Amino acid sequence: MSEPVSPPDEGELEPVRIPDPHLEETGASVRKLMEQSARQTSGSTTSPPSPHRTAPHTGASPFAAFGMPGLGGPLPAAPAEPRPILELEGEEYEDELDALLDWVDDFLLPAYGAEVTAAPWCLRWQEHSDVVAWLHALWLAYQQHKNPEVGLSGLLVWHQDFLTRTMVAVRGPGGPLSVCMTSPDRPAHRLLPVPPPSARTEKANASDASVPGEPTS
Repeated sequence: MSEPVSPPDEGELEPVRIPDPHLEETGASVRKLMEQSARQTSGSTTSPPSPHRTAPHTGASPFAAFGMPGLGGPLPAAPAEPRPILELEGEEYEDELDALLDWVDDFLLPAYGAEVTAAPWCLRWQEHSDVVAWLHALWLAYQQHKNPEVGLSGLLVWHQDFLTRTMVAVRGPGGPLSVCMTSPDRPAHRLLPVPPPSARTEKANASDASVPGEPTS
């Protein structure tokens, strides 16, 4: 008489017994699943992404490097283009003139302002609009030609083509400063008169000033 089989303890699973004919088939299935899983894992790290797959959004725009507004980066502010000083007005003109005064007093005159015969210098040169225009253009050219990108000969070109011509025009006989000082010991300041407006401008101004309905003389 066979002994009774005792039930398994609580919480202990009874082992599953698989008939021998199916054991080899089940093992082959398990090996196949493991090989497929290994291939998928290897392909996820080496295979290129599908061209139809949408790339995950990372928060950065591909246009950010181009500084395009609304596409990931602000548009860089373009540097302000230099304007002739006589085209400026009000506070903008005063600020530019102050910067020019600093350059003339601190650099230009100490280096190139030696008094020579027939080359006077007016201490109130900033009241000569033509002198202001000449020196401002000379200052802009200096800033350009001292830039390393211009090359090693940049400052030589500035001396020869800009500095010399400007000083001759401003300080030479018949120039705008020629009547201001005839001697450093006798400082003086005088603005040369400019021609009156042309006849065409005078006629246009007279027409604008005339009252409608009244005969003009």
